[in-house]
Amino acid sequence: MVARVSTVAFQGIEGVPVDVQVMLAPGKIGMQIVGLPDKAVAESRERVQAALHASGLALPPKRVTVNLAPADLPKEGSHFDLPIALGLMAALGAIPGDTLQGFVVIGELNLDGTLAAVAGALPAAIAANAVGKGLICPSESGAEAAWAGAGIELLAPRSLIALANHFRGTQVLSRPEPAVRANAANLPDLADIKGQESAKRALEVAAAGGHNLLMVGPPGSGKSMLAARLPSILPPLSAPELLEVSMIHSIAGQLPGGKLSDRRPYRAPHHSATMAALIGGGSRARPGEASLAHHGVLFLDEFPEFSPQVLDALRQPLETAECFIARANHRVSYPAGFQLVAAMNPCRCGMAGEPGHSCARGPRCMSDYQARISGPLMDRIDIRIDVPAVAATDLLRPMAAEQSSTVAARVARAREMQRERFLAAGAGSVSTNARCSTALIEILAEPDAGGLQLLRDAAEKLKFSARGYHRVLKVARTLADLDGKEVIGRIHLAEAISYRIAGERLSAAA
Repeated sequence: MVARVSTVAFQGIEGVPVDVQVMLAPGKIGMQIVGLPDKAVAESRERVQAALHASGLALPPKRVTVNLAPADLPKEGSHFDLPIALGLMAALGAIPGDTLQGFVVIGELNLDGTLAAVAGALPAAIAANAVGKGLICPSESGAEAAWAGAGIELLAPRSLIALANHFRGTQVLSRPEPAVRANAANLPDLADIKGQESAKRALEVAAAGGHNLLMVGPPGSGKSMLAARLPSILPPLSAPELLEVSMIHSIAGQLPGGKLSDRRPYRAPHHSATMAALIGGGSRARPGEASLAHHGVLFLDEFPEFSPQVLDALRQPLETAECFIARANHRVSYPAGFQLVAAMNPCRCGMAGEPGHSCARGPRCMSDYQARISGPLMDRIDIRIDVPAVAATDLLRPMAAEQSSTVAARVARAREMQRERFLAAGAGSVSTNARCSTALIEILAEPDAGGLQLLRDAAEKLKFSARGYHRVLKVARTLADLDGKEVIGRIHLAEAISYRIAGERLSAAA
């Protein structure tokens, strides 16, 4: 007799169906697991046997074979423990085998028979719902899986005994409720920053259109402070965005308590991060910081200190909003539609261009330092601004500054205009100007006569690339949205071009 239990293997954020087949047969006593299991799956043999013994069940003196089908699909992770254990219990007659047919099962076993939380409960629940089945998962993962929908049957036991009692009818497991993580009420506020009005304006434009931003300035000018306050002016995640972000974080095991939040992700990796840490990869091809920042912000401080190869690996995700991780035996893709915000000093000593400062290395100090950032990557950054040192008058007699809530209201209105415009144009999947296609932005961002002449002259004199030309249009479209205008004027294009000129100077210095 062969007992069967359904589970999933994860490829990217998708759950691929896996059939766990358990057979008891005469022969050499022992348990064998086949079907390309990794080390964690192979070790489940010991955990399953100990958990069954702690639950009052002993394996018969027979040969136990566990097949994870399809056999050519790599199986990774500890979530195969529970389906293997339930398959053994069904083969032993401890639970009715037909009761498991309507469920997908995931869960890790402790040696005492209790269940431990596993990564990927939300994608597993969505995969189960897609095939019309319910889900059995550990109690600690139930709040996360409950977000898959009210229509899915969901069992979240604390132990094997509790699940067996439920199937026997001696105990009833209640359905877990979706959990929400409380958002921090004390986010850093823009009002804390003294001076830097032009930088605040650029930050608002970047937030309104989802544009990539680079800040260049000496140490202590407030670049990191500005970036840390970007989340306070960004709108909350929409329902589809929340689902995508939560699935990625679920696969990465970064949903504490299974609680979801509509706060946009903000990731700030150290400049020593490897390519696998930033883009994704490793032996199990896990999502990197770029994917964990999906629909949020990826902040790279000390931009040139990152490895040039790591930085250039961001070029494809910035264009396609996906990270593709290729291995010899499989290929995985993770969503990576992030907003890049970077900060850097103008040179290694940090003071190039500052009044009264002269570098001992001369112009090479700046050119060598900035050359670590490639031209193609710089071309993908929409807004580049200089952040000079804060003036003493701003520190001694600061003016009243705008609070983040005021700026966030303007950003929300601009994003709502974009959403309605893209919906009317039949591009409902696009939510910000930065993600608009080049063909569509030429239609939606057509400037008036004065603006068109200015754009033509600037493109010829500054030698804009085709990408640079369209990114200027996107920034100008965002500036017009912030002003509540449908037509892009000369003033909007002039400001958009000024954000591009700083980058052209930077590229020339490099």
